[in-house]
Amino acid sequence: MSPWLARQQTQPERQGDHRSPFQRDKARVLHSAAFRRLQAKTQVLGVGMNDFHRTRLTHSLEASQIGHGIAAQLRQKYPQQSDTLALNDNLIEALCLAHDIGHPPFGHGGETALNFMMREHGGFEGNGQTFRIVTKLEPYSPDAGMNLCRRTLLGLVKYPSLQSVLRLACPDTEQLKDWQPAKGLFDDDQSTFEWLLAPLEQQDRDLFCEVSTYSPYLAKTRFKSFDCSIMELADDIAYSIHDLEDAIVTGIVNQDSFVSEVAEPIRALAIPWLSQAMLPLADKLFSAQHWERKDAIGALVNGFITAVEIRSTHPAFIQPLLAYNAALPADYHQALEEFKSYVYRRVIQQSEVQRMEYKGQQLVMALFDAFCSDPLRLLPENTRQRWLKGQSQGQAQRVIADYISGMTDEFASRLYGQLFLPRNN
Repeated sequence: MSPWLARQQTQPERQGDHRSPFQRDKARVLHSAAFRRLQAKTQVLGVGMNDFHRTRLTHSLEASQIGHGIAAQLRQKYPQQSDTLALNDNLIEALCLAHDIGHPPFGHGGETALNFMMREHGGFEGNGQTFRIVTKLEPYSPDAGMNLCRRTLLGLVKYPSLQSVLRLACPDTEQLKDWQPAKGLFDDDQSTFEWLLAPLEQQDRDLFCEVSTYSPYLAKTRFKSFDCSIMELADDIAYSIHDLEDAIVTGIVNQDSFVSEVAEPIRALAIPWLSQAMLPLADKLFSAQHWERKDAIGALVNGFITAVEIRSTHPAFIQPLLAYNAALPADYHQALEEFKSYVYRRVIQQSEVQRMEYKGQQLVMALFDAFCSDPLRLLPENTRQRWLKGQSQGQAQRVIADYISGMTDEFASRLYGQLFLPRNN
């Protein structure tokens, strides 16, 4: 058996179960509590702001569909490389479904708040928490989480380095501006990370985990696996195009700003089809006819999917899964960046969204302080037992971060009310 199909713990095959390893992995993600909780976690607009917008769960479902489409396109355009890389639809769907399960309540605001509270205890970062959930926390096995295939785990690691390595690479002791998390795995999960990389040649392992310093406060890894690159493209397309639809329907953005800030810059890029189609697509996106908006969204998503290509990453890589990535051509990449920047400026930085994020940050920090001050009194029984075990291993705060990061927005708000507001039960 390929080492990339190995699992941390051997589990007996069920009688009559003819599913492939990646079909089993996808099922484990779909049926996990961590995945279900995404239905009540913020994507861009806060949960409860209206009944139309996307949540982390619907975003993940859309990313999964896009990832499937990218895989189909690459298989058609690059049949030989796709065979060499053993490109698998179920694997890509599993990665896209699971990619956000580590994100805490209240979006990136909650992530920053937890990172600040964990600053002396190894930090916090959503992708690192995803790895922790699938390899340790989700109860599909005694202590190996979902016990996914090694290749599935490799595809979920967007930043293959440890937090301590990233922090050492930066002379600024705060690591990142405004307590934005360092993008990497937790040192608490080092042994699992080493198990994951065990099949790689040493030169592949060293290059794959290489860290580049971009400024006094920002260090990042340079490479990701082939499967991960597809997942990340699907995530970016879903965020940039589908999440834009929420902003249009709720009236947060208007056609004039979209044309001046997105359509015109993309027209100037002179991309075949896309540049010429941008103004007609803008009319459809902001049309009163819903089906026209849906047609425009579909056309944009299809345009980006069909542009994806396979590229080599670095000539020194031996393992094909590291030697190749899926990527957009430079002009399409720039076009997608125009969409992403627009959503960030016009939606995420909007005062109403920022107020919700600020409120969530204060709430997360207050809960963390409360649980740290009296864990045996305030934590639920199963988390209390994990805290006691973690205390003996120097990981007590990590257990509290695990507990808070797994909360939905609503549960965290309700718990805050119970602890701090006199009239809440």
